[in-house]
Amino acid sequence: MGTTTNGALWALAHAERAALAEDLAALEPGQWRHQTLCGRWDVEQVVAHLIAAASLNQWQWLRSMLGARFNPGVHNQRRLQDHVGATPEETLDRFRTIVYSTTAPSSHTAAYLGEVLVHSQDIRLPLGLGRVPSVEALTPVAEFFARHDFAVDSKSNAAGFELRADDGPFAAGDGDLVTGTTLALVMAIAGRQAYLEDLEGPGVPALAARISGR
Repeated sequence: MGTTTNGALWALAHAERAALAEDLAALEPGQWRHQTLCGRWDVEQVVAHLIAAASLNQWQWLRSMLGARFNPGVHNQRRLQDHVGATPEETLDRFRTIVYSTTAPSSHTAAYLGEVLVHSQDIRLPLGLGRVPSVEALTPVAEFFARHDFAVDSKSNAAGFELRADDGPFAAGDGDLVTGTTLALVMAIAGRQAYLEDLEGPGVPALAARISGR
């Protein structure tokens, strides 16, 4: 993966968290209950999940996973509930406290940057919020996602395709071509079907079938 340093990756994650906090501050109360691209979770639940992800070190994460019998869904739901506030405003205040956190269960910093980027768009796209992450932040995530299944099955989704960004330097893989913005490629291989319409190339139908489970 590229030459982006660990410190630079954390700086990008902090900037993207701060940008999301700014967007969240402008939401109307009902928007916190809006469905996201992240399964059954609404906006507040995704924010609580991001707080949890930035609050667990390696041993806390391991204890939680042991308690969940290594079921990530159970682990995520339990830790999410730990961080939902009594009101959306309280949840947002809690999110602001972790904007500059570097706490994480492992040293895979690009993955944690990716978590912030993907979940931010999980919130923004359904709400029609126009802000998008920078290509600078997206590129190391795209490179990591193309090479690893970590939290999302991105490597498995990308396998057998040539992925090529049309707005930045990202390129990976061999096979049928799939092109688009770095954001659309990241979100698609993270399993977000809503971004498939932003991609082009002969590999798009097969990628769509793969991430939809057909």
